[in-house]
Amino acid sequence: MRILQMEGAKDPDEYIIKYGNVRFQNLIENAISVLEFKVKLLRNSFNIDNVNDKIKFLNEIAKLISKVNNTMEREIYIEKIAKEYQISKEAIYAEVNKLLYAGTQGQKVLDKNKSVIHRKETSPEVSVNIKKRENMILAILLTGDLNLYEIIKQNVKAEEFKDVLNQQIAKKLYEEFEKGNSNINGILDNLSEEEQSHITAIMADDYEIKDMEKAIDDVIHGYQREKLNSRKMQILTLLDQEVSATEKKELEKELNEIIIQLAKMK
Repeated sequence: MRILQMEGAKDPDEYIIKYGNVRFQNLIENAISVLEFKVKLLRNSFNIDNVNDKIKFLNEIAKLISKVNNTMEREIYIEKIAKEYQISKEAIYAEVNKLLYAGTQGQKVLDKNKSVIHRKETSPEVSVNIKKRENMILAILLTGDLNLYEIIKQNVKAEEFKDVLNQQIAKKLYEEFEKGNSNINGILDNLSEEEQSHITAIMADDYEIKDMEKAIDDVIHGYQREKLNSRKMQILTLLDQEVSATEKKELEKELNEIIIQLAKMK
């Protein structure tokens, strides 16, 4: 079904009388789909020069596109809408993939396992806060937004994930993103049942992310603080051992710098 964008007349007969058959045929050729019409109506509801409104507009577009079952048709809509409304194509893909994952992939995993597998604790030394932070990073990565991935990878390496299962998943996501592959559904299909179940549990949590950039900044901030604290403890351990005067002086200098950095981060 396609919709005529007719102005200046209340019906086709009146339009033909006023503007002629040739112009009406042109109108037919330029008819838009129901989805495109809905997007056009949405556009009139938001001021996309405003960041918050643009985000809301993007979210609503993603909801509409995610309901399109045909993959090829979905991609055509994304390409067309991104160009027409000057929205990042990757951003639309990310939001659509997130909704598709939540609606289909998550159910697929649950159906396969009947219930979320509660894995054995493989790394009991990892604190609850660290796991929560890592889960949030994975949740952000699972949007499939390669721009967000670039920011995260510059600050958090896959091998720096403390939880064993989180690290396994992170390495696979990083590997695929490095190839430019942001097809989350395809990536998840190649994960083990345990990894898929863990992701299902992660996606079921509400991280209350209202500002994605701030959320990433907070996560990176936490990792930097964690690294500094870890190095601080290493230095304190080394200072308890027999070290040369030169080494001691260098370690004390580094320790002082770390303490200053940590104080600035609070």
